[in-house]
Amino acid sequence: LVLARPADTLGVDSFFLQLVSGIQEVLAERHLGLLFQVVEDVPDECAVYRRWWAEHRVDGVLVVDPRTDDPRPDLLDELGLPAVVIGGAPDERHPGLSTVWADDAGAMASVVDRLYGLGHRRIVHIAGLAGLAHTERRIRTLRAEAERRGLTGVESVTTDYSDAEGAAVTRRVLRSATPPTALIYDNDVMALAGVAAATELGFSVPADVSVVSWEDSALCRMVKPWLSALSRDSMEFGRTAARELTALLDGGPARTVRVPVPRLVERESTGPARDV
Repeated sequence: LVLARPADTLGVDSFFLQLVSGIQEVLAERHLGLLFQVVEDVPDECAVYRRWWAEHRVDGVLVVDPRTDDPRPDLLDELGLPAVVIGGAPDERHPGLSTVWADDAGAMASVVDRLYGLGHRRIVHIAGLAGLAHTERRIRTLRAEAERRGLTGVESVTTDYSDAEGAAVTRRVLRSATPPTALIYDNDVMALAGVAAATELGFSVPADVSVVSWEDSALCRMVKPWLSALSRDSMEFGRTAARELTALLDGGPARTVRVPVPRLVERESTGPARDV
């Protein structure tokens, strides 16, 4: 597993901690080890794949963070390296790669539908890294849902997933002339930082602004108000990916497996828009 993300954002990322735990649980049953490396960018990641395969250090790889223009599937095809892409949409151009994916578009649509039902017309999505396929799917879906309803006060802002950027973007959008009445954060850490930033500015959650976290975790229940969140079994996501990889190593065919759509769990941080 090679991860091309800022290393300082990983220690507090509950999704990856649970994903790796699920992966390791299945691999341990087969007495397989997980070789893990963090790199600067995708070209470095590709170089690691070439080196590991040439040196016979791995039997297969788990690929995360699919990009919109991603060179990795072509490279994996070229090398003949067994691989499972985690979080990618089905791709008929690479039938030799297995894919485990979640319906981010459906999840975003469900959140927008609920917020719209609560009267929210100005919604800001504080997103993760630009260029990631799941980030772009969420952004496209938010835009499409807004256009379908004739909403103009809706936007997405990309970040590095950190608490610092989550707080900074929150301050900026809430200080605007027409601040949003709802904020959707792409992870729990940014959501917590956002609530703190909103409170510092004098906004009450959810009376003045509703908050939804894309990832659910214990953190969402360790802050007041408790955060509404999209819940999914991230450990099972990891287990599924690891099972698909071991199936490839056993000679099985590549498959596309869809995990359940993340489910919105409403808690104390969402409520009716004040200006309805």
